[in-house]
Amino acid sequence: MSGLPRGDDGSAIVEFSYLGVLLLLPLVYAILTGLAVQRSAYAVTAATREAGRVFVSEGAQGAAYDDAFLAARVAMRDQGLDLEPGELEITCQFADCATAGALVHVRIDRDVPLPLLPAFGQSTPSVAVHGRHDEVVDCFASAAAAPPEGETSCG
Repeated sequence: MSGLPRGDDGSAIVEFSYLGVLLLLPLVYAILTGLAVQRSAYAVTAATREAGRVFVSEGAQGAAYDDAFLAARVAMRDQGLDLEPGELEITCQFADCATAGALVHVRIDRDVPLPLLPAFGQSTPSVAVHGRHDEVVDCFASAAAAPPEGETSCG
């Protein structure tokens, strides 16, 4: 009787294949999602850092914002992403951004769309990613303005 095939011979390979695909697809999707979020997080972090450095090194005057935006855009493109003009936000501690010892705050907020998911209504499922960098205006820069009365930002 050992020579006769049984009814479930060969079904283990079929079950293994189905279970492998069912378990592998969510794992691959989770990896793709994690990589997309990590790529965007790294991009906005690098972009805010570079924008802050350029803004402060140019004395925070004239075309400093435009040059900071270009630096941030290059950093974002290094990760295959683009930076829209309204996404880069630069604020200063004092009214004059070139005040010696003042903090310049650079921020980028963006939503990372989840891969392979369609839009539901008017919104696409996404994860919010924030990048923030604070840069200090050099106290000894030739273009630095004196701090306001009563402020001791350079000590």
